[in-house]
Amino acid sequence: MNYTGTIIEESLTDKTILGRAHILSTKVSRVVKEHQTPWLSQWTLHAVEILDEQAEEYAREISHALDYSHGSAWYADFKNDTHHYIIFQNKVFFIERTNASQYDEARQYGLSLGIPEYQVDFRPKVKKKIE
Repeated sequence: MNYTGTIIEESLTDKTILGRAHILSTKVSRVVKEHQTPWLSQWTLHAVEILDEQAEEYAREISHALDYSHGSAWYADFKNDTHHYIIFQNKVFFIERTNASQYDEARQYGLSLGIPEYQVDFRPKVKKKIE
């Protein structure tokens, strides 16, 4: 089962890595104070699809390509119905989507890097059944 996610082009030191994913769409978003990236005026968000058999290697490649040169941490992530890759510089979390403790570990790691709290809420939202 293939993975989908979003990669922010400006987060990468090596943008050629984007060529190894299937880009589904691209959106340019104006940077606001809440993003905590004042050296940028925009983010270029690429919705991507990664083949299942390439996902682990691609996650490792992204982890080595994330730009931490501005003193700010980036992450990328992609998921399918059962698993979720959450990728930081030189660290990859491979999470079972039903495992809350694995999500908590990735969240805590992101917070320890200084990533804003609103950006590290990785856990899927549970839809309540209406009876």
